[in-house]
Amino acid sequence: MQGLPASDTSSEKLNPSHQNIGAVQMRIKNANSHHDRHSQSKSMILSENVKVKEPVVEKEGYLLKAKIADGGKKLRKNWSTSWIVLAGGKIEFYKESKQSALTNLKAGYKPEWVDLCGANIEWTTEKSSRKNVFQITTISGNEFLLQSDIDFIILDWFHAIKNAIDRLPKQQSCTPRNLEFKLQRSSSSELLSSLSTESKEPKSEHRKSLIFRLNYSASDTNDRNRVKSRLKKFINRRPSLKTLQEKGLIKDQVFGSHLHLVCEHENSTVPLFVKRCIEAVEKRGLDVDGIYRVSGNLATIQKLRFVVNQEEKLNLDDSQWEDIHVVTGALKMFFRELPEPLFPYCFFEQFLEAIKNPDSSTQVKSIRRLVQKLPRPNRDTMKILFEHLKKIAAKESVNLMTTQSLGIVFGPTLLRPEKETGNMAVHMLYQNQIVELMLSEYNKIFSSEED
Repeated sequence: MQGLPASDTSSEKLNPSHQNIGAVQMRIKNANSHHDRHSQSKSMILSENVKVKEPVVEKEGYLLKAKIADGGKKLRKNWSTSWIVLAGGKIEFYKESKQSALTNLKAGYKPEWVDLCGANIEWTTEKSSRKNVFQITTISGNEFLLQSDIDFIILDWFHAIKNAIDRLPKQQSCTPRNLEFKLQRSSSSELLSSLSTESKEPKSEHRKSLIFRLNYSASDTNDRNRVKSRLKKFINRRPSLKTLQEKGLIKDQVFGSHLHLVCEHENSTVPLFVKRCIEAVEKRGLDVDGIYRVSGNLATIQKLRFVVNQEEKLNLDDSQWEDIHVVTGALKMFFRELPEPLFPYCFFEQFLEAIKNPDSSTQVKSIRRLVQKLPRPNRDTMKILFEHLKKIAAKESVNLMTTQSLGIVFGPTLLRPEKETGNMAVHMLYQNQIVELMLSEYNKIFSSEED
């Protein structure tokens, strides 16, 4: 038998310690095959010509944008016009339309963007005096405000972004960057569940790249496990809400509690906080320009909210609450945070049907009958609030707050459907009209005389 060629013999007698050196060396070993070289070059050409499929653009257009928080750190609010593109589970912000910005993109310009996975979207009236403002809060603690004066445009954007968020996975791992933010927003059970999930080996499709794994040392892993262990122990040792309430460290909540529960606790039919706010506004705010329309400092409003929830005594004449817009902002926040609005959900459609009636006298009679059917805390609180707002409207020549202005401010706050639908713009119009009519016809609607 003839011996093998020298080149083949040398390749067969490679040092055993080099036989498993990886795919790159194995390709080099067989490189003297013309067929192999041809297939390698062909595969490289194909890989270079493969185009990455860009995400489908769901919606794009101009909106006003303001970034108010970065990683949980509050930022100064600066509004600017942005070309906004919704695609692939994220939003990108451009200074001009994307087609006009192609030159900037080629020059290396990278647009600001928002990851919608785990994000929250909600309408807000406290963060800006502008109308039609909604807020997007990301899981990493970034907050953006988006606004348009045109109702149907901002409604379309709100629903498009909300639908995009709803389609994305609800759970997202708590990375070191957003762990602190998630700690502030999550309950103990959610944190424990998140930490337990992170302790498991991730699925293969979610594994980190080879370079990251090489740089991720064993000591880093031990440090992370140690932190997780301490967090679990801390969360397990935290006393329950009931224990804290029994010790008097946490009082019964005023904000965020059902109206009837607040009234039962205070043995009244109108929350004490509502009465005190109304007294303060009537004492020093009836003549203030834009009362209830102008927003107060949100940080001070949140401070007042905390004091109300934790302390029984509250003095709104204190110098720290001297800005009357803080008091009005807190009162609006109280009604907005009610789990069920002042106009209960089950009455929403009935009030809408009443205001749709073309005959004004029938409108008044129908709304009067509905008000009389309301639970006592809702009816009494509504009466004292609308009596107060009627006094505000009586000073419209000074404070510039007409019944129509007050309807716009309080309509969505006091009256809203249990589930938002595509008729949101129509509902908002009727909500405003209901409040406006109840102010204009206050005496007929809230009188104690029988029909």
